[in-house]
Amino acid sequence: MIPKFLKKRIFKAPVATDHTASTPEFEAEMLPVASTLYANAPINQLYRKLSGQLLDVAVKPKLLGELPEFDDDDNILRFYVLQDYSRSNSILIDLQTQEHNLPPALVGVQDITHDIKENAAIIFLHHPHAKDSQLSPRLSRLVAAVLQHPELQVRLVPVSILWGRAPEKEDSLFKLLTADNWEDPSITKQLFNIGVMGRDTFVQFHPPQDLRTLIHDSLKGDGEGFSVFDSIATESTNKAAQNATPVSNAEIANGTDIVNDADLVNDIAPSFAMVASADGNRELVRSLQQQLNIYLDKQRASMLGPDLSDRRNLVDKLVYSPAIKHAIEAEAAASGTSVREARMLAKGYANEMVNDYSHSIVRGFYKFLTWLWTQLYDGVEVHHFERVRELAADYELVYVPCHRSHVDYLLLSYVIYMRGLSIPYVAAGDNLDVPVLGPLLRGAVAFYIRRSFRGNALYTAVLREYMHTLITRNTPIEYFIEGGRSRSGRLLPPKMGMLAMTVHSQLRRTNKPVVFIPTYIGYERIMEGGTYVGELKGKPKESESLIGLLKVGRKIERIFGNVHLSFGTPLHLSDFMQKFDVPANSLPADRTDTPLDDKTSAMVDNIGVKVMQHINKAAVITPVSLLSLVLLSAPKAALDEDICREQIALYQGLAQHLPYSDDTIITDMTPQQIIDYGIKLKLIERIPHILGDIIQVAGKQAALLSYFRNNILHVFILLSFLSALVARNGRIERSRLNSIAEQLYPFLQSELFLYYSAHGLQETLNKKVDSLLASGLIVELSDGMLSVPETNSKCYQQLQVLATPVEQSLERYFMTLALLAQQGSGNLTENEVVDLCHLLGQRLSVLYADDIPDFFDRALFTSFIGALIRLDYLQKDEETGILIFDQRIDNIAHHAKYVLSPDMMQILQQVASLNEEEIAHAITEISNKKQRKFGRKRS
Repeated sequence: MIPKFLKKRIFKAPVATDHTASTPEFEAEMLPVASTLYANAPINQLYRKLSGQLLDVAVKPKLLGELPEFDDDDNILRFYVLQDYSRSNSILIDLQTQEHNLPPALVGVQDITHDIKENAAIIFLHHPHAKDSQLSPRLSRLVAAVLQHPELQVRLVPVSILWGRAPEKEDSLFKLLTADNWEDPSITKQLFNIGVMGRDTFVQFHPPQDLRTLIHDSLKGDGEGFSVFDSIATESTNKAAQNATPVSNAEIANGTDIVNDADLVNDIAPSFAMVASADGNRELVRSLQQQLNIYLDKQRASMLGPDLSDRRNLVDKLVYSPAIKHAIEAEAAASGTSVREARMLAKGYANEMVNDYSHSIVRGFYKFLTWLWTQLYDGVEVHHFERVRELAADYELVYVPCHRSHVDYLLLSYVIYMRGLSIPYVAAGDNLDVPVLGPLLRGAVAFYIRRSFRGNALYTAVLREYMHTLITRNTPIEYFIEGGRSRSGRLLPPKMGMLAMTVHSQLRRTNKPVVFIPTYIGYERIMEGGTYVGELKGKPKESESLIGLLKVGRKIERIFGNVHLSFGTPLHLSDFMQKFDVPANSLPADRTDTPLDDKTSAMVDNIGVKVMQHINKAAVITPVSLLSLVLLSAPKAALDEDICREQIALYQGLAQHLPYSDDTIITDMTPQQIIDYGIKLKLIERIPHILGDIIQVAGKQAALLSYFRNNILHVFILLSFLSALVARNGRIERSRLNSIAEQLYPFLQSELFLYYSAHGLQETLNKKVDSLLASGLIVELSDGMLSVPETNSKCYQQLQVLATPVEQSLERYFMTLALLAQQGSGNLTENEVVDLCHLLGQRLSVLYADDIPDFFDRALFTSFIGALIRLDYLQKDEETGILIFDQRIDNIAHHAKYVLSPDMMQILQQVASLNEEEIAHAITEISNKKQRKFGRKRS
């Protein structure tokens, strides 16, 4: 609350109605209020129309963000707030308000009841005719009116105008020519903006802000920047006894000196306006004006990014920074070289990685990609972007998307740029630094890092310092936390290196708090699809090259459906620091080699898992992924068209009735539209038949469709698991079902990054079972027994299809456990088990699983073994890496009989049965293959 002496100081002057004027310009805020308003003056109407038409020819602004939403209340006054006064800005905003059916900007605002008569609905914070320490005259008058009339409602709409979106170069001549200042923008600058930047102009309307709320927050000290209390309390302290009414101890005890604003308004005589005294009013308006200026400055920075340093200067700053100086000295001492040689090595590393941003290249990419997306995709759908925009001004944004395709780099940057935010610098593997393409990406978004630099302390130091430089300069950053592109459609286990560097930088003191933006990217067709399947089957990975780029270019004529970007719930680093009790600024600012302690390392691991879970929570259930999930679960990947429609509708209903997450998006297409859409993309085909058409996967598309099925498998995996437990047993006690699910859930959670916590799993399982009961897929009998429906019913057939997706995961688990049990404890290392399972999986897939590539994905076996170690089913000898286990492994495998058929279990047992000679031969061949692979990489 505001002290009484301060309120009396602020609210005591009589009404001021003097609208003195001094300028003939129509938009000047100091014009006298005439009986005929500006909008009604014929000469001004003509001037406005002609000026607008001329500007409309030269300037083609692009609207960024969302349009402001106004209440349908004619009594609310609305004003647009701009930082800089200029005729071109005034006319531009007026044209935009007309085009988008917003309240007009250059039409007079009249409210006789509250004695408001303004020529236009624009407030310039930097006004050339402003007096009284350069305060905005119109803002001053509106503040006075709002304080006088408690019922008056005024909304301020801050507006950003960008004449070009090139980040400014530090100390550049161009910056001096176009720099904003407090003076009236010159004719030269305005003509330059119109002539040179007219086709590269951007306008963004920010959310409306209530003026009364801003005043209240400023008086309480809650507003951004200094408050009126902070600014004048000091100077008022010595005069408080003279200006304030004496307050007795009794009044203090009774709280009578604590009053709210409404009480104060009612206590003031109607003949006095609630306006500030000479000093109080200035400080109040100054505080509000500063808040609005800071707000618009932050919005501008979020759209343009920080000022740029010349690349050569940035490299030199890195190399001569205190942290790298220390790293250079350490390198020289360790390697026996001179400091000069170590410095040259560090400079070479910096030149390898540092981005060379060029707005011309960015503009070129923007135009090219605008054309490319129309050639490749039916549309680019973006979800939940506003949550990113809300954070952009006050946080260091770190985008952490999943990695599906090389297109990801360009697509995400394009979407961010298109929606008015500064594009992030992307950590790209140096395999992309190829002739032609490499320099272009470096000039747009990329900074290159080596795929592996373990043990290279100097390279690590330079990369950490570069990351720290970007973060402290408030540059948005993007890196793919999986480390590489997923070949199976599932998320890969997170790589913690870049994440740890981000945390390390934050703990060395940065300007803004870090927030991670998990981002889901989903395609309906993918350029690298055929390549991925080949690589999973063991085909050598193709290195990036210009020839490879040209090969991809041949696919331009093909249609790849829609692509979806969904921005997940942001993760604030400060929340994790509080959870793990990691103190802020706990690392020295001038060192890169300070190790993270155990608590911080555990925090980094937790952040990595949470990022993956939030990416999956933001998944988009597309028509293609739904079709893939349904048809690949059917025998021979084919269904009667009526049954196919019903199964799609079932999955849509289950996903809507019990959403995986509030962030998850579900296609709104009807089942028939989904089928027709899949046929259009040539992923499925309709086979005419006299008894009813059949929908089946198109030739050789099954392996590719498994990729899109895996994109959303996590959404339905628990439903599939519970369905399988009921379907394979006919009847099962609900308590037994829950017990088995709880035993095997950690492995599904590890594989698919499910976000359900273990302590709340029971409630989640009950909700899933209730959903299956409500859909008629299972039936509840007496005494807590769950049963399948009638065997010839539609629901029974649907249950069988829904039960299928989980089987391949459980088959991999059982095969791995069978191999471990057959070989015995203490005989194989972790890597040997993963390699053998990968080899067995390839064989099993070719022989029994219709060549579906899930068994080829080595990462799935790595994830399962990692989960067994984490849950202490396996123990790894630290010296030899040998795995040790007990009979509990058999207990886990025992649960497989509740889901897998006896025939499949027999097959898996047979495939996993290898004698010592076969084991030795397989391990030798795998080792030789790895050596040949690494030899090709070194060459």
